[in-house]
Amino acid sequence: MSEVARVRVNTDGTEQPGGEADEPGWEVDPDDESGAAVIATVGRQLRLRREAAAMRAADFALAIGYGEDLVYKVEAGKRIPRAEYLDRADAVLSAGGLIAAMKRDVAEVRYPKRVRDLARLEARAVELLSYGSHALHGLLQTEGHARALLGTRRPALALDELDRALDGRMARQSIFDRLPAPELSFVLEEQTLRRPTGGRMVMRQQLERLLEVGQMRNVEIQVMPMDRWEHPGTGGRIQVLKFGDGSAVGRTDDEYGGRPVSDPKQLRVLELRYGIIRAQALAPGESRAFIEQVLGDT
Repeated sequence: MSEVARVRVNTDGTEQPGGEADEPGWEVDPDDESGAAVIATVGRQLRLRREAAAMRAADFALAIGYGEDLVYKVEAGKRIPRAEYLDRADAVLSAGGLIAAMKRDVAEVRYPKRVRDLARLEARAVELLSYGSHALHGLLQTEGHARALLGTRRPALALDELDRALDGRMARQSIFDRLPAPELSFVLEEQTLRRPTGGRMVMRQQLERLLEVGQMRNVEIQVMPMDRWEHPGTGGRIQVLKFGDGSAVGRTDDEYGGRPVSDPKQLRVLELRYGIIRAQALAPGESRAFIEQVLGDT
């Protein structure tokens, strides 16, 4: 992930040596109370250790190679420090690894709460069912494809917000490395394969990724051709996550306010719809051949 370095300028117009502006980090979500509490604690510890070392914020910022503004924001719990910030702070303050150890706490809250909640659910799931009507599931997206999609949001995301959302989406793909492997079923609309999201090369890489993931024994990818319109997915995406204890959670765009549901009656409706969609889509082998054809045309 690239970081934008800027030269800091003093009030007399001269350049201030060293330091970066406060881009390398993420804003704290004020609605994420648990995450904000963690970042506030980390910031307080950093300030106490800096003051114990008798270092001014400006000197500390210069020593670790970041802007003074960022130091104040991190210590006030208003900015989430990245891992390298904590590593440099640990070295400069001779903390013996105690500051660097906070990277684990920060890593757990650096993504938006809704992304963390979704990642936790996916990490527990033994089966995932997903029909997407207008975009590929986040678990299937390449980094380039995901960045292009996030870039279409309005109001537009700030660069650090976009990076944060992208990191969270990519981190969820660790589900493919889990053992035992969960069963994953995806039904994709043809239009999501043909729309050149991010440009031709980005889309080619995305199609190649679908073919790669589709070879996994625990993954089934099916395509719903555009001429098969008479199916119960016309109301939007459908997702169901099933867990080892027999419980499940699901959601759909057109009902229940788009909120996750766990009531057995509501889940049965979602599974019924998904079953019909899955039956009407191309079989996995046919879908693979279809994706290869689209790739050849791209």
